[in-house]
Formats: sequence, structure tokens, C-alpha cells
Amino acid sequence: MSTRPSKIVCVGRSYADHAKELGNAIPDRPVLFIKPPSSLIALEEGISWNPAWGNCHHECELTLRIDQPLKAESDPEKALQAIGAVTLGLDLTLRDLQDDLKKKGQPWERSKAFDGSCVLGDWVATSEVKSWDAITFEFKVNDQLRQKGDTSLLIFNIGYLLADISQVFSLEPGDVVMTGTPAGVAALASGDQLTLTLNGQTQDFIWKTFVK
Repeated sequence: MSTRPSKIVCVGRSYADHAKELGNAIPDRPVLFIKPPSSLIALEEGISWNPAWGNCHHECELTLRIDQPLKAESDPEKALQAIGAVTLGLDLTLRDLQDDLKKKGQPWERSKAFDGSCVLGDWVATSEVKSWDAITFEFKVNDQLRQKGDTSLLIFNIGYLLADISQVFSLEPGDVVMTGTPAGVAALASGDQLTLTLNGQTQDFIWKTFVK
């Protein structure tokens, strides 16, 4: 992660089962929000947050790095060509704070865009992606499976997501897109050991980190 992105675009409620577990409606168009570059850290740095802010939930997501400019692209297949690499990331969410903000009708940024809220593994070449609609991944806490992702279950596939995002935000080389989380989100605790596994075409990519 030597080059910091100009922005990190996140997709909310990408999987129907995750929307349901939080009591949210299934969206009829992608739900988008942005994290600033200051939210970005590497997995090996470990995870921490101010405990006064309440519970911090893990949201494991397939994450994309944009290597080609993408603006107002209507063709999902062409949009896919802008992807330069993939990894797994954690969209950390201060759930108590987010719930309070929602009740007040206020934006989510305090709960989603704080420093250290975007935690990324090492980038993996797109040659490891056999099919954008058949990428699977797992997230474990203390060796217990918490989340299991499969891009075939996305409400909006990755090509569609990128094309839709490009209508609103011009994507620049180095920008990051977090594609949304499957069901199984829960609070993290100090001392938790986290394992993220991306199922590649020729090998599995495994990252480990911890909660401070």
C-alpha cells in the first residue's frame, strides 16, 4: 500500500443476508459511502479504536484496487478492466454509534470513516481471479468461522457496482472499492486473533491480524 488512494468507496448492504441481519431493507440500487485516505491501515498494524465509542464490528469484504481511470462507464465488462488487484479488507464499524446516528437521521461517517477503519491485506494480482462471480472468502475470529463470502450472492455484481460507482465518483488509479460484507458481523474484543482467507485460482491467500 505504498500509494494512498484519493478515496475509498464502500458499498453497503451488498448481500441480502447481511441487510436482513441488521434489519435493513434490500436496496434497489447500490448504497455508497466514502472513507477518507486517513482511514487506511495495513492488517499487520493490528486493530484498535477508542473504547469510549462503543462496540466495533468486523465487516470482511472483497476489496478492489483501481489501476485505470474510470468515469461514467455504462458497460460493466469495460468497468471490470479498470481493476488492477484484489485483496480482503475489514470495514470496521462502530455499531452502537452507527445505530444512534441512524436513529437521528445523521450521516454515518463518525462510525465508518474514523482513523484505522479501513484495514487491508496485501494486494493480489487479478490473474488469481477465475471469475468475478465466483470469488469466495472466509473470516475467522480465534479460529472460529464468522463470515463466509461468495460474490455469486452479491445483489449487484462487481461489474455493475463499478459502472454504477463511476456515474457518481470518478475512480482514479490507486482508488479502493470495498464491495460489501456478507452476514455474520459481530463485535471484536481485545486479544482477538483474526484470519482472513481469499480463495484464489491457484492458491489461497491468508492474512492474520489481531485486536489490540
